[in-house]
Amino acid sequence: MKIQELLDYTAQLLEVGRFKDYCPNGLQVEGKTEISKIITGVTASQALLEAAYEEHADAILVHHGYFWRNEDPRMMGLKQRRIKFLLQNDLNLIAYHLPLDAHVELGNNAQLAKILGLRIENWTGDPAIIATGSLPKPLTLSNFSHEISSKLNRMPLLIGDKNKLIKHVAWCSGAAQNYFEEAIALGVDAYISGEVSEQTYHLAQESGVAYLACGHHATERYGIKALGEHLVEKFSLEHRFIDIDNPV
Repeated sequence: MKIQELLDYTAQLLEVGRFKDYCPNGLQVEGKTEISKIITGVTASQALLEAAYEEHADAILVHHGYFWRNEDPRMMGLKQRRIKFLLQNDLNLIAYHLPLDAHVELGNNAQLAKILGLRIENWTGDPAIIATGSLPKPLTLSNFSHEISSKLNRMPLLIGDKNKLIKHVAWCSGAAQNYFEEAIALGVDAYISGEVSEQTYHLAQESGVAYLACGHHATERYGIKALGEHLVEKFSLEHRFIDIDNPV
């Protein structure tokens, strides 16, 4: 299929125009015009680029691409080597950031809920990427943390009373610790995100709302994989998700 057909479809599917993002969404580095195999991954690291090349991919689809706001625009060092590799091998690089976080079916937060067995009841925030919902049955914070660990293969950093019963939760994948106060105002028992900041500890202690930092990478593996699988069904493309693991 033509790369432009894929781009037009994903832009409409993810409602890219709704978002004022920190990076360009869609095609970031142009390669060949005809594609038959895509590789998906969380971040466009050199390791992912090389793995995609070894897989004879035509396009790489990621959540974390390039050209972030306020970064040095010069093509030097690591950036130059990554861009050079893509251009030399005629590889397309496509990235979707906030639009992929927010999609109510394929997005990171929707897919994280599916993995963790959470029932989604509402979306909030601006953009509306904070999900709220509930566990099938109440669990102590300690038991809930162990369930998350078994499903994400990553032990969360846990802040709160381990014996507290958890039923209603809010979550936002990645580096969403700055949404914690919004989650507290929603009256939930716990908030799940990927990363944590120094002030997070005090907010959790003073509010009584537990905080679980489950890993930026670990909470954002599933949206891009789901998008790739969806595109395979829609267009009969070849697809492989490659997980370049990251402990953060």
